[in-house]
Amino acid sequence: MFNMVVFGPPGCGKGTQSKKIVEDFGFLHMSSGDLIRKEIRKNTAMGQFLEKFISRGLLVPDSIILKEIFRYWLQHLNAKGMVFDGFPRNLYQAQMMDKVFNKRKLGIELVISIEAPEDELIRRVIERGKDSGRTDDNAEVMHNRLLIYQSQTRPVIDYYKKNKRLFTVDGQNPIKEVYAEIKSLISEKHH
Repeated sequence: MFNMVVFGPPGCGKGTQSKKIVEDFGFLHMSSGDLIRKEIRKNTAMGQFLEKFISRGLLVPDSIILKEIFRYWLQHLNAKGMVFDGFPRNLYQAQMMDKVFNKRKLGIELVISIEAPEDELIRRVIERGKDSGRTDDNAEVMHNRLLIYQSQTRPVIDYYKKNKRLFTVDGQNPIKEVYAEIKSLISEKHH
């Protein structure tokens, strides 16, 4: 099973690129955001609990998100591959992910970080918010999400850089160009 992470700040195009990877390579798409939003839509007690974090642009507690993600991953171990979109979000999650995967003699083979300047990210998220119906797609929450990304998620980039698994792509390029770069990285790593 080929496991990879698509990474980057809110609005960088993680979801868009992950969907293209899934279509082309037949991998499963594991979006922590989608998982959380699905639970919120079901309006379960867990969904209401998660909504309190999401509506403020805060990260969901590690223990909850790790349990959900590992459960999904374990149910799909026979998949060709999995794209983790927007996860791990902090250093602890990245380390736990490696620990759990290594126990099964698997790993994260490729980490792609999609970078874009803050003003562009804010513009995209506000634009997306017009149609998405997502409570976190507005300027106020976005500023919070970017602060959290810089403080908690940036260290994950250094962690993956040290293990030589990280590749950076420019998210300002047209979607097709970004994807062409990602596709060639996957083809190189996934034999």
